[in-house]
Amino acid sequence: MENEILEEKFKDWRGRDTIPGKHGGIRAASIAYVVELLEIMVSIAIGNTMVLYFMKSMHYSPAEAANMVTNFIGTSYLLTLFGGFVTDSFLTRSTTFTIFCSIEILGLLVLTFQAHYPNLQPEENKTPSTLQSTVLFTGLYLFAFGMGGTRPSLLAHGGDQFDSRHQREISKFFNWYYFFVCFGWLMAITVMAWIKELFIISIVLLAIALCIFALGLPLYRLKRPSGSPLTRIANVFISAARYRNGSVLDVEMMQSLTFTDNYIHHHKKLKCLDKALLNKNISATQVEETRTFIGLLPIFLSTIVMNTCVAQLLTFTVQQGMTMDRKISSSIEIPVPSLNVISIIFMLAFISLYELFGKSINRTSSFSLKRIGLGLTLSSISMAVAAIVEAKRKHEAVQNDVRISVFWLMFQYLMLSFSDILTLGGMQEFFYREAPSSMKSMSIALGWCSIAMGFFLSSLLVAITNAVSGWLGHQWLGGEDLNKSRLDLFYVLVCVLNTLNLLNYIFWAKRY
Repeated sequence: MENEILEEKFKDWRGRDTIPGKHGGIRAASIAYVVELLEIMVSIAIGNTMVLYFMKSMHYSPAEAANMVTNFIGTSYLLTLFGGFVTDSFLTRSTTFTIFCSIEILGLLVLTFQAHYPNLQPEENKTPSTLQSTVLFTGLYLFAFGMGGTRPSLLAHGGDQFDSRHQREISKFFNWYYFFVCFGWLMAITVMAWIKELFIISIVLLAIALCIFALGLPLYRLKRPSGSPLTRIANVFISAARYRNGSVLDVEMMQSLTFTDNYIHHHKKLKCLDKALLNKNISATQVEETRTFIGLLPIFLSTIVMNTCVAQLLTFTVQQGMTMDRKISSSIEIPVPSLNVISIIFMLAFISLYELFGKSINRTSSFSLKRIGLGLTLSSISMAVAAIVEAKRKHEAVQNDVRISVFWLMFQYLMLSFSDILTLGGMQEFFYREAPSSMKSMSIALGWCSIAMGFFLSSLLVAITNAVSGWLGHQWLGGEDLNKSRLDLFYVLVCVLNTLNLLNYIFWAKRY
């Protein structure tokens, strides 16, 4: 029987065998740091300003604007699964990044054209026309589609620059990668927050990122696509079902005759999939690939609710800040998203200190799971704090006609920011480490898809909350006046859901 052997084979950009020392390594991987820095500056700055853009320029209500932003961001992250699939199946990671980054730029060009052409914006006190909405959503979702391809391809491309046997080097790459994510985030909410022509500057930054990435082509190790992993997974399940009544002895014999890729982790769970080996076209490698990927799904699903908490930073927390005292002095008023500055500076310091003094830490998969658990815990605490702060803000505004300082929001910003980096960084390092070599991009995309589903869940939760509370007499999140809403109770609801989700995560993490 002819067996499938899936090994990690890398070529240079001209299709020739790579040369150690010339291709790959930290020099090639560091280009991904710079490119991600520029990309995250653009995506965070756009995401932070979209709520206000939708309300002030396009005249949507606060609830509509909040849902539009969460749907946009959720879609961009959900599309990373498609981008990861394309990368693993058909294109090299560098080709995928180049194509999708170009699509990002095209989307921003459409949004820029609308922002500078008055006929494509609604008149005062009117909602957008069909044409105006079509142009808006075309530009918005071209940008989202582009992000869906660049994120998994760039991160997996960076990890590919290191030999898979050097796990410590790969772990260091992921940590420094998120250092630059945080630094880009910092630049987005400080420097980018003050820029008026944000769309134009964003186009320039993405064009520079694309050029920098292209200049590094002679240095890269490129992973050749190995065909559709979803097809292989489907074939394993179909074969296992077809031969479900096969002999156990026959299965054991096929296992002994079939080569299993050394890069695949061996799991004892889902032994029923071994029956697929009775199909002579299915190798043990394919069965282990399938078993490994399926084993990652409970961890992935257990992180979705946490991202519902993160969604609040871009929606209701921004609206809270707009009703609070944002003045530092009589002439300086800070943008609400800039509250993240302090928390991000702490994160930058933490990552640097961790890499300098954490060399003795055994960076195993178990450590990554604990890191994710800590992030989930912080997200629950942050929602409890958010509920308390909102109750105080509303009490002072309604009872005493006083606007409390916007710095009260710093506590939830600090904890949710740490939670996001701990969970997302831990997830993607864990998925990259555990995934089969032919599914690295798709597995990394699971981390982004968790964010997507969390943002969609946030929109659904807002709709359900308004429907139920409205049926009971008063919508918690209805209308434009936050002082007449019950945002504090909504935060309590999210806190309870996230705490239940944490218990669910602990259950699956202990059994991985």
